[in-house]
This record gives sequence, structure tokens and C-alpha cells, in this order.
Amino acid sequence: MLHVRVICPAERTDEVLRIATDCPAVVNVIRLPGAAYEPRGDFVEFDVAREAANGVLEQLRALGLKDSGGITVEELYLSISTAAEKAEEIAPGDSDDAVVWEQLAARTSAEARLTWAFLAFLALATQIAAIGALLDQPILIVGAMVLGPEFGPVAAVCFGVLRGNLRLIGAAVRTLAIGFTVAIGITLGCAVAGRLLGWITPDMLDDRPLTNFIVHPDKWSFIVALLAGVAGILSMTAGKSSALVGVFISVTTVPAAGNIAVAIALAHWHEVAASFQQLGLNLAGMLLAGIVTLFLQRFLWNRYGLHTSGRPGGVNAMKRAD
Repeated sequence: MLHVRVICPAERTDEVLRIATDCPAVVNVIRLPGAAYEPRGDFVEFDVAREAANGVLEQLRALGLKDSGGITVEELYLSISTAAEKAEEIAPGDSDDAVVWEQLAARTSAEARLTWAFLAFLALATQIAAIGALLDQPILIVGAMVLGPEFGPVAAVCFGVLRGNLRLIGAAVRTLAIGFTVAIGITLGCAVAGRLLGWITPDMLDDRPLTNFIVHPDKWSFIVALLAGVAGILSMTAGKSSALVGVFISVTTVPAAGNIAVAIALAHWHEVAASFQQLGLNLAGMLLAGIVTLFLQRFLWNRYGLHTSGRPGGVNAMKRAD
């Protein structure tokens, strides 16, 4: 279930209540007249089954509440209510399969932004990966994969393509490009300093059987990236954030970036080219799979998620998601 809070002008309250009460997947409707102080207005809240949320939110947005009030949505992890159970049964499909497009839009918009936190995590992950490559330590490589935040902007590009949002695509691509450039640059600087101090030597990259896969991109790298892209998008649309850890561990984007830095510092030029290929192959696979997955989800929801049912005397409120 999702919990929706609405602040609306008094003249819009009846319409908000109509939208809520006409949808059979909505329960626990509460109205508090004049309760909102800034912006001033009435306060309405209710719970809605995740599968039916798109139609309800679409109608609320059509009232112009984004400018005259506000709409807030949050996940409900526990709802002890027979009415809520019936609402979920009435709603089309299963909650894990439902994509709340407004929620996904907000999340991908946030993930597309270039922030200091993103740069810091990517730089730290790239440095750990570089050390893992130098020491031939798969555990460090896995740790770097988990720490890397690069899938967020990848998902934002996929959603931007789905919606035809060039601004979102541009912001996400910029975040990826600047992020990897900064991360590789910082790691390269540290690697050069390490070589000048005698801490690392060129022969450290000569024989490393446990992490040699980083510089050997092949069809399996692309296939794994495709599978990881599908899993990543599904984990975001279904709200299963724990599954993203598996996505991070599956792809070798961050290890490739770390290897680029140390390979440049140690003049292993053939590894630089191979690592760039690995990085590009993994990003391309995730982007392709993510875009296809989102288009398929939208098609299936529009095709099979359309249920028009309402309470007696009400206006049907379950509409197409997109």
C-alpha cells in the first residue's frame, strides 16, 4: 500500500475526495478542513493499493495541486486492515509488478543529479578497485562493485528515453561522464604518487589470474550487463532495493575504471584500451536492457493493467498508467 497526503485549496477538496472515494482500491480516507497552514488549505490523506496508484495520482495532478498545494506519497510497509486487504485484492495485478511512474520519475530525477556524494562514492569505489587490481584481490573488486553508485544515472537515462525527456538524459549522461572522469583522475593521481614512492611497480599488473577478467571484455561481459540491467530496473520499479546489490556485483564498470587509472600510471597501454572496452560494454548492456525493460513494462501495464471499476454511483478511477 501507498499512503497519499494531499494539501489542496478548499474549493478543490470535494474533487480530491471524489477521486479517492471513487477508486475501490483506496481506503482510510481522512479529511481535515483548514488543517494546512502553508500553503493554506484542507488536508486529505488516504491509502491506495500500489497497483492502482497511477490512475489516482494522474487525476490529482490534473487538478493543478502541484502549484496550489502538494501531493506526498510514501510506502506503507505494514497496514493491519481488512479494508486494505480487500483494496489490494480489487486492484489489478500484483504490487510487486506495478510501476508507480511518478515515484520512478522522482527517483530517477534525483539519481541523475551530479552531487559531491556521488563523486565521493564513485572515486572511493574506483580507488578500491584499483588496489584490488594491483594486489589481485577479488574481494576488493567485489567491494568496489557494491560501493559504486553508477547504476542510478544509468537508470535515469533509461527512464529519460522512455519519456523522451532529453533534459533528464543529458543530466544523467553528464553525471556519468564527469563522475568517471573525476574518479579515474583521482585514482590516477594516487597511482602516480604510489609509483613515485615505490609502492607500486609495473610488474604488479603482469600476473594476476584472479582479476584478469577486467581486461578481457567478451560476449559474456555484455550478456551479464544485459541481465544486470534488467534486474536493476525491476528492482527499482518494484521497490526491491536489496536486489540492486546483486546488480552492482554483476557488472565490472567500476573495476574497469580503476584498472584504467593504474594501467595508465604503470604504462600498461594495452590494458587501458581493454579496460575502456569493458567499461563501455557494461554501460551499453545495462542501458539497452534497461530501456527495453521499461518499454516492456509500460506496454504490459497498458495492455493488461487496465481495469475500470468503481463504487456504485462513482466515476471510474483506475486508468492507464502512462
